[in-house]
Amino acid sequence: MAGIYIHIPFCKQACNYCDFHFSTSLKMKSSFVAALLMEIELRKSVFENQSIESIYLGGGTPSLLNANELTLIFEKLASSFFISPDAEITLEANPDDLSFEKIQELKKTPVNRLSIGIQSFREADLKFMNRAHTSSEALSSINMCKEAGFNNLTIDLIYGTPGMDEKAWLENLHTAFKLNIPHISSYALTVEEKTPLHYQILANKISELDEQQCALQFEILMAEMKNNGYEQYEISNFCKPNSYSRHNSSYWKKDNYLGLGPSAHSFLGDKRLWNVSNNGKYIKSLKEGILPLQEECLTVRDRYNEYVMTSLRTKWGCSLQVIETDFSLEFANYFKEEIKSYVVQGYVNLEMEVYYLTESGKLLADRIASDLFKV
Repeated sequence: MAGIYIHIPFCKQACNYCDFHFSTSLKMKSSFVAALLMEIELRKSVFENQSIESIYLGGGTPSLLNANELTLIFEKLASSFFISPDAEITLEANPDDLSFEKIQELKKTPVNRLSIGIQSFREADLKFMNRAHTSSEALSSINMCKEAGFNNLTIDLIYGTPGMDEKAWLENLHTAFKLNIPHISSYALTVEEKTPLHYQILANKISELDEQQCALQFEILMAEMKNNGYEQYEISNFCKPNSYSRHNSSYWKKDNYLGLGPSAHSFLGDKRLWNVSNNGKYIKSLKEGILPLQEECLTVRDRYNEYVMTSLRTKWGCSLQVIETDFSLEFANYFKEEIKSYVVQGYVNLEMEVYYLTESGKLLADRIASDLFKV
């Protein structure tokens, strides 16, 4: 299985927590699209003998692209790769972009799944995060998408926001449940370096985030999702039956994917590649017919560490047999010895030589994984 990720590096305004690559100026948008089409042309041989099972337009804010720009991109993809007839094709969209007219435009494209950046249904949280949409736009965008026939929807929700207590978090979740969204991704608010949130905390304009509150809201999240028929198939991802994100699952299962656009990463067997994180340099390079790429060959240790980190986060768990087959008996023995204490403490379950995080273990996922890494 192969997938394609396309990074659209433009946003209307900067959310205070975001450290992804983007620009709030749209001056280069048409030049970017032309450069992206050139990159697709130059990289079309990557998946010569494979079908594309998923395409994901992320960002940034892909819903800022107009109908003509999206058509150009999809036509170029279709002429350059073999795209499976039932491929999952996702576009990230902000609620304020999803007008009736915009949704009708999207219905005419190959997009069959929308990822809507809700983050919260509470006005106070949206203002704190400097989101461009309102609470009413969050609700209306989902309802309009469903009325237009976009039933394959996913939304993002953020917990751990200052000022959002447990009652408010429950109300946020119950609003989503009433809307019958098939897939929900939910993340803790984190402070990334050089973001507005980071600088606000340094200047004492905002207090440090409350880790205990965050952990409690994560526990509430897991319990409420389970009680409302959602499966936690990855630590931050929940879905109704048969509504897994095919694209995200490919990342966790270490399938090959091609990243297109500035800052986009690719994973191709034992190589990781990434584009320059600068719109101007990206456009200039492709105008000259040069791929603005860097690459890294992954060692066996690198690949082992990545497998441990990603697999432990999922419902499919971390397989001792996979470690032995793909990396070596030495790695398998090392893993088995290092994880033993977490099994004894009840943070990890072991079934048929596959290790799974328990509910309490999910609270310590990053720490457990890092303790299992080979350094």
